[in-house]
Amino acid sequence: MTTAARRGRFLPLLYLLPTAVVLVPLFGYPLYQLGLISVFDYRQPQVSGGQPAEFVGVGNYTTLLSDPQFWSVLSTTVWFAAACVLATLAVGAALAVLLTRVGRVPRTVLSLAAMAAWAAPAMTGSTVWLFLFDTDLGLVNQTLGLGGHNWFYDRYSAFALVGATVVWHSFPFVMVSLYAGIRAVPESVLEASRIDGATVWQQFWKVIVPILRPVITIVVIQSVIWDFKIFTQIYVMTGGGIAGQNLVLNVFAYQKAFGSSEYGLGSAIGVVTTVILLAVTLFYVRAIRRQGEHL
Repeated sequence: MTTAARRGRFLPLLYLLPTAVVLVPLFGYPLYQLGLISVFDYRQPQVSGGQPAEFVGVGNYTTLLSDPQFWSVLSTTVWFAAACVLATLAVGAALAVLLTRVGRVPRTVLSLAAMAAWAAPAMTGSTVWLFLFDTDLGLVNQTLGLGGHNWFYDRYSAFALVGATVVWHSFPFVMVSLYAGIRAVPESVLEASRIDGATVWQQFWKVIVPILRPVITIVVIQSVIWDFKIFTQIYVMTGGGIAGQNLVLNVFAYQKAFGSSEYGLGSAIGVVTTVILLAVTLFYVRAIRRQGEHL
């Protein structure tokens, strides 16, 4: 290998070096501390400095993996994230197609409204939705004449409202990404499909979707990462629900660590969640590389 080729091979790493200098300490040290605490029996006495922490090795992980509640929460997290991803993709795709078929003014208004939802902090959006569905003062109950109805008492209605809040925060990313992809589809390809007699629905599924498959893959994987680690919306709107019926992994870890003072066990849940998300991130990176190869 020549010197020039060797330099070209390491040039991308050189460009990434400034980012790595910032991100590696920023994320590396907390992850190191998370992993370290997860192998100790770390509780309130240890936090207060009254007793040294006892090393338990994989004891916290053994306790966690043998706990039926953990598997129940993991299952709930998976199906809740899957439902949110599907709903976000459906809403974002529908609005992306709508943007291509309306005039400039409606398109601008819809885009600004979507950006406002995207820019709203998760805490703010969750509080607004919580107030809208408040038992006594909520606009929804007053409009529907359902005074006193608690939407968050039932597990599934609570998850539906939290999911709606998550979709409201997330669909603009999907909408903008797919809209940009649709606008990049050559007009000659769409014209040829219309000449062949394709309907709008057939044109979307048979022409646009295959062309946008790399973009859709990245959008879906990114949404999976976001929705799998949901915390704010669940915690603010339900607090985990009655008897933990609305728990997801991040809220479960928070309750174990700060509610029960089992910091070692809470850290173990955090490590497991991190490993799962790293696996999804690997698929995300591979999808980006494949998209680059097709460009």
